[in-house]
Amino acid sequence: MNAYEALAQKHGYGGSARYRKVMETLLTPIQAQIALELPAQPEDLAAKLKVGVDKVKAEIKDMFRKGVAIPRNFETMEGARFPRSVTQLHDASEASYFVQDLFGDRLFQAWEDFSQKEWYPRYAQEYAKRDQPFDRVIPAYKAIQGMAGVTQFDDIREVLKAASLIATVPCSCRNQARKLDVILDSCLQFGRSGEYAIVRQSGRKLSYEEALDIIDQVEDHGQVHMFVNAQMLSYGVMCNCTNDACIAWTPLLQHGVPVNKRAAKSRFEAAIDQELCDGCQVCVDRCQFDAITMGKVAGSKRLKAQLDMEKCWGCGVCVLKCAPEAISMKLVRPLEHIPKERPAPAPA
Repeated sequence: MNAYEALAQKHGYGGSARYRKVMETLLTPIQAQIALELPAQPEDLAAKLKVGVDKVKAEIKDMFRKGVAIPRNFETMEGARFPRSVTQLHDASEASYFVQDLFGDRLFQAWEDFSQKEWYPRYAQEYAKRDQPFDRVIPAYKAIQGMAGVTQFDDIREVLKAASLIATVPCSCRNQARKLDVILDSCLQFGRSGEYAIVRQSGRKLSYEEALDIIDQVEDHGQVHMFVNAQMLSYGVMCNCTNDACIAWTPLLQHGVPVNKRAAKSRFEAAIDQELCDGCQVCVDRCQFDAITMGKVAGSKRLKAQLDMEKCWGCGVCVLKCAPEAISMKLVRPLEHIPKERPAPAPA
C-alpha cells in the first residue's frame, strides 16, 4: 500500500481510486509520506525520509497552506496533523482564495467526481441514521426584526457579536461545483477556525460591521444561514447555503434522505397574506426548500403564493423580497426546540 492509499484508508476510503486521485492532486509524493507520519516531529521525519529538517519544515508549511496539515500552533507549525475526516479535508482544501491558482480546476474536478460517485451516497446513509440534526437554520435577521420572543439564538447578529474573532473564506461547496453565480465569499469562521483561515491566508479577517455586510449580501441573494443546532453562540463555522451546491443538503436531496436529518428548522415559519399577494412569484424562486408554489385563490384571477408549512424551514429569505409585504414570519416553536447540548457530527 502506497502513502496515498494509506491516507485514503485513514478516512475509510482506502479502496477508492477517486479519493486517491484527490490525495494525489493535493499532495506531492514526499508530502504524502509526511502526512502519513504526522504528528511526528520534523527531526524524526527528516531521519526517516532521509532529507533535511529544513526540507521537512518547508513541506509542512506548504501543506498547511494547501489545507492538508493542521498544526496546533499556526505560526510555528508545531503539532501538525493530517485532517481527521473527509469533511475536514474537503473544507480546508477548497475553502481558499488561492486554490484555483494552486490547482486550476483539477482539484475541484477530483473532489466532484469522488463526491458524486462515492462520498455523497455514503454521507446520506450516515445522516439517515441520525435522530438529532447537527445544524439549524437561523432566519434572516431583517425578517424577524422587532418580533416578540426572538432570543439571542435566533438572531445572527448575536452570533457575530459573541465571536472573539471573525473571518470569511470562499464557500468550498460552491467552489467545487463551480456555482459562482452568487456571493462566494460567504462562509464565516469564528475563533480558532477564523485564526486558521487568517494565518494561512485562505480567508480574511472581518470586523463586526464587515461581517454584517456579508450577512446582508447573502440574505439579499437568498442564501440560508446554517449554524450549530444548540443553545450556544460560540462555534467555529457558520455556512450560508443554497440547495444546488451544499454538502449539508445536496447529498440528502440526491439520495432521498429528509433534510431534517441534517438541518433543524428555525423557531419561525412564514405566513402569507393572500389579500396582499400580487402573484409576482419572487418568493417561489427564492425558497431553497420548495415550500412555496403558485395556486388559484377564490375570488382572484391571479395565481397567488401558497405555502406548504411542512416544507417551510423558517429561513425568512422570502420575506425580504416580497414587495407588497404579503409574507411575514411568525414564532411557532418554543425555545426548547433548540437543544441545549451540541450534537455530534455524523462520521462522514
